Amino acid sequence: MRAFIFLAVLALTYLQSSTGSLVIKGPSELIREGQDVTLECVDSESEWNMSSVHFERFSKYMKKWFRLESDQANFYRHCYLYDVDVRREEGRLLLFISSIQSMSAGPYRCISENASEPDNSSQPLTIPIHYMREVSVHRAGLGYLTRYFNSVQDLRVRLGDDVELECSTSASETPEYFWAKEGEDWLLASNKLKLEQVRAIDGGRYTCTAQSPTMQSLMKKRTISVTVLPEDAAWYESTTGRIALMASAAGLVILMIILSMTTYLCRRAKQRKSKGPIDDRSQKKPIYRNSVESLPSTATDKQPLV
Repeated sequence: MRAFIFLAVLALTYLQSSTGSLVIKGPSELIREGQDVTLECVDSESEWNMSSVHFERFSKYMKKWFRLESDQANFYRHCYLYDVDVRREEGRLLLFISSIQSMSAGPYRCISENASEPDNSSQPLTIPIHYMREVSVHRAGLGYLTRYFNSVQDLRVRLGDDVELECSTSASETPEYFWAKEGEDWLLASNKLKLEQVRAIDGGRYTCTAQSPTMQSLMKKRTISVTVLPEDAAWYESTTGRIALMASAAGLVILMIILSMTTYLCRRAKQRKSKGPIDDRSQKKPIYRNSVESLPSTATDKQPLV
């Protein structure tokens, strides 16, 4: 076992020492989605002619590398909304990526046209891209489906009800959430805001802020308005009541459609059953030469059949 581990370490050391001199360099600062990015291919030991070196990007869907200067790569870029520009300036090989998106993170590599050698390419480079989608606010604890009906701008609740709001978004890193109320100086570090037995003074505008822990400038906000209804307000005036009313109406429509289709199919099956078997007497009989029925009695032709 020790001999196997020793051989594995030797093999790994050999592979690391036999890597080529091509290196792909990327930006040193944090990259935010939508920024312009420049990559450069560098020969650290001056072993390669840079005119024979090209950029490639690996397609995770097609499981292969694409050269970014070929006609096939141009078709690939247009189909996948991938905008890059390869330039050769004073012996330098540069790759410009305009308004980079999360799908354009890579990996990328530099490779020489001499594909027969094992060290003719650089180590792959994947660009860390920070992104954050729009923030969604919904009422918590109402189930998986109803949460999408609760992403509203105006939340109407009755006096004395309990309200729990949840803030969420999709991002490259798990964001930090903060709740704040307009006109007040408190700040709640959580993605949930719970209001127990709401009072009239609890009404107002609440803002949820999602912020990246690595890139402080990357943040998204969502503001909703909470309206506290009087205690004697009708149940359908609240947001929960309206959602229940809409769900009931949708269920009633679906039920009516099902009943109508069932009635139609039953009537159609009954009509088919009531027709009975086909009357064979309605079929035409064959005519034989010696048959009396070979010709009708009213026929004007008096010549017998041969």
